[in-house]
Amino acid sequence: MFDKILIANRGEIACRVIRTAQRMGIKTVAVYSDADALAPHVKMADEAVRIGPPPASESYLLADVIVEACKATGAQAVHPGYGFLSERESFAKLLAENDIAFIGPPANAIAAMGDKIESKKLAKQAGVNVVPGFLGEIATTDDAVRIAGEIGYPVMMKASAGGGGKGMRLAWSEQDVRDGFEATKREGLASFGDDRVFIEKFIESPRHIEIQVLGDQHGTILYLGERECSIQRRHQKVIEEAPSPFVTPEMRRAMGEQAVALARAVGYYSAGTVELIVSGADKTGQGFYFLEMNTRLQVEHPVTEETTGLDLVEQMIRVAAGEKLAFGQGDVKLDGWSIESRVYAEDPYRNFLPSTGRLTRYKPPVASRTATEVVRIDTGVADGGEVSIFYDPMIAKLVTHAATREEAIDLQAAAIDRYAIEGVGTNLDFLSALMQHPRFRGGEITTGFIAEEYPEGFTGAAEKPETVRAVAAVAAAIAQADQRRATHIDGQLGEPQEPADRWTVRIDGAEHEVLLETDSATVDGESLTLALGYRPGAVEVEAEIGGEPIALRIARKRGTMRITTAGRTRTVQAMHPNIAALRRHMIEKPAPDMSRFLVSPMPGLLTRLMVKQGDKVEAGQPLATVEAMKMENMLRAEKAATVAKVAADVGGSLAIDQVILEFE
Repeated sequence: MFDKILIANRGEIACRVIRTAQRMGIKTVAVYSDADALAPHVKMADEAVRIGPPPASESYLLADVIVEACKATGAQAVHPGYGFLSERESFAKLLAENDIAFIGPPANAIAAMGDKIESKKLAKQAGVNVVPGFLGEIATTDDAVRIAGEIGYPVMMKASAGGGGKGMRLAWSEQDVRDGFEATKREGLASFGDDRVFIEKFIESPRHIEIQVLGDQHGTILYLGERECSIQRRHQKVIEEAPSPFVTPEMRRAMGEQAVALARAVGYYSAGTVELIVSGADKTGQGFYFLEMNTRLQVEHPVTEETTGLDLVEQMIRVAAGEKLAFGQGDVKLDGWSIESRVYAEDPYRNFLPSTGRLTRYKPPVASRTATEVVRIDTGVADGGEVSIFYDPMIAKLVTHAATREEAIDLQAAAIDRYAIEGVGTNLDFLSALMQHPRFRGGEITTGFIAEEYPEGFTGAAEKPETVRAVAAVAAAIAQADQRRATHIDGQLGEPQEPADRWTVRIDGAEHEVLLETDSATVDGESLTLALGYRPGAVEVEAEIGGEPIALRIARKRGTMRITTAGRTRTVQAMHPNIAALRRHMIEKPAPDMSRFLVSPMPGLLTRLMVKQGDKVEAGQPLATVEAMKMENMLRAEKAATVAKVAADVGGSLAIDQVILEFE
């Protein structure tokens, strides 16, 4: 076994690997860029080595610098985590050349699975299902009809050089092929200068399901069940779970055996994942097809750990040290259900734009592990830390485990409501909304779930009347408690007024009448029990309303409260009924006209400015590029105008809503 290992990564995965290594009695070496000098993974490790400035290309992606850090510290092995160098064949070879163990698969397996076309050929040779299709040249409509019939309907006809949704036709029958083949060829020629068309099986109601494999260097390869990863946004996974609500034991065995066959075909060992696209419309259990193999530890590995009881990082370390797996396929048992939510620094109310900055408050829910329930937080940030523009915006992975899927979802929803993050925008409301969504709870999910259910973007979880009543009752109780505290302030003129029992609570513009009594509240004529754990100034509140526990986050601003619970943030104001009656006569202040400005929708760097003062611009014209989280975001003119002033400099940092241009 190794005495010391280096973790060639950062953030939550670096912390995750360090924890297991420390439990195994192995010393650890962290590496860090200047942006991560004070990061938790640096503090957790026994040693830490600076490897360069913030950009990954100048630090975490420098293989030779990682090797030098190993030599300088005496690290015998490297765990790459995920991302960065984890799937670089050249990195694994470089370590081997320097007699440093790579805690991952052999270089040849990384190479074989890294080529998407070749990997599909290997998969087919290994007996793994691949999406049926015909990639050769199709000359005539009759040929297209024959090929489509051999593949089996429905099929997708695609222009060979197509993209962006152009040159595509879905065919459910022979007539559809006859009607659409020539049209597809014409679109391909018109759009891309290429009229070649290929045909492949159309996967109905596609689900993204993956199989975890684990092998040693002695020929043993096992599958550890599946993970459902269909809840995605722009191909980025958001929610993962194990097992899948769609997979039967027979299907699991078939998928697992094919995944093991592929791994064996390339001489695989260590942890790896075979990703599959699965037809949700095919109830036979045979509609699954190879997508790709990830030759590394997946982000979502914790849900497999929770359902199998295995520590995958420990197994990877033991395999890299040459040990045999201490268990066989028959020993792998799936217990209960696990859900993982990825907590990102992004604003779901602004089309999920990335959010960077300092975490002025970071208080995750309490981690716990009992015989029946688990709440686990894998994170790499801390209170006062910074979400940098240079790296992935993931803050943490929130993992729950319980006996059933419904219980794991409820546990996840409760934990999300108890997650407090301030200073940057987060997707917590969105995650909570997903946990409550009837279609998700019913397991009827596909990779198109988010696009289908939120076509106009996210505006908060669907409002429930019982939640509105609960928020109104809590807001009134908080206002009463604050008023009661104010009566104890010395030096007041006259006798202190008794705190009011009757309140008008305004929630997002709608008014609700609340009467507070001992241990109860009546909201809009409906009585419910109320137990509130609150002290003046608190920003997290626990309450029990009508016998149901509820957690709320409170932010105060200019006489109003922003109350967040159950996936929705509400603007709330609790007033004496007389004040509420007078307030109805006050003129609402109109929102400022921001159409005269181009503002930055996110914190980031202004990398390009395409106009100057005095230029006339047209609607849709590119004006500036803002870079954040390794992504370039083009900003365009909303209407025709003339640039009156340039208010920001190229290369400068931008805050959210900072003015870049002003128009006449």
